Amino acid sequence: MQKTKNNELPVLAIDLGGTKIAAALISPDNRVMDKAHSPTLVSEGLQPVIDRIFSMIDHLLSQGNTDPAQLYGIAIAAAGAIDTNKGLITSSPNLPGWLNIPLRDIVRKRYRVDTCLLNDANAAALAEHRLGAGRGTANLIYLTVSTGIGGGIIINGELYSGISGCAGEIGHMTIDANGPECNCGNTGCLEVLASGTAVASEAKRRIKQGESSRLTDIVSGDLEGITAEKVAMAAQGGDRLAIDVISRAATYLGVGMVNLVNIFNPEMIIVGGGLSKMGELLLGPARQVVKQQAFPLCSGAVRIVTAGLGDEAGVLGAAIYARQF
Repeated sequence: MQKTKNNELPVLAIDLGGTKIAAALISPDNRVMDKAHSPTLVSEGLQPVIDRIFSMIDHLLSQGNTDPAQLYGIAIAAAGAIDTNKGLITSSPNLPGWLNIPLRDIVRKRYRVDTCLLNDANAAALAEHRLGAGRGTANLIYLTVSTGIGGGIIINGELYSGISGCAGEIGHMTIDANGPECNCGNTGCLEVLASGTAVASEAKRRIKQGESSRLTDIVSGDLEGITAEKVAMAAQGGDRLAIDVISRAATYLGVGMVNLVNIFNPEMIIVGGGLSKMGELLLGPARQVVKQQAFPLCSGAVRIVTAGLGDEAGVLGAAIYARQF
């Protein structure tokens, strides 16, 4: 986007995830002026999801009595490997079938306004660095632990995007070469071992094998109703199986953090996403793994904290990114 544009205009930001879509009008001083949410319902196919994005944009424009020409631009943060230069979602484990989708140009063509596309975790990293838990920190790594696991890397105060714009796919580092298959096609990725999806799947697997848990009562016997949130609820009530499942995921998360700490030597690792709401239930064991396994010089320098911006990090970061171009 061109810097000669009117900086007093709002950005309309979209955060497209595997489970939900968030949209917001963001003011020049990074306030959320209005927002909307919708389930992604990715199983319905590509076009229904795109139509849902259009509907949310139209709704916010209508609510704010805003014409597309009155926007600074539209910024889209999306899950997956993003070619930011070409505006493509090249692939996305949490958006099955989204291969080389030119989402930036699809949106730009409809609304005739400058549009940019970046990875959703990169967007959240930017927001946490500028506005959230990472303010004043020059070198940090952001981890979003939710349906999947994503990441964003800030080096010397700037987002590190890599040569193709897809740096930060932390969820797809290999943690266990002989581990289960991930949606990305690899085996033993951090995402398939420590995400919210992994937590729910492991709890279901163990109950089906005959272990007892309060989760069975929480979901009224329908094991397909088990979610990471319900596992956390059971764990907070002292359920041993739920505590073990979360501890297992936290240990794998800690192993991933050890790799990040040893490679990047960051000042801070910020953990966001739905599972970050578990707090010390998740972060306590992960911190312990980092303390035990990372190089002492690196582990002694890093702080591992929860994110500060909650569900708004993606849209805020997308808006910040848009104003850089």
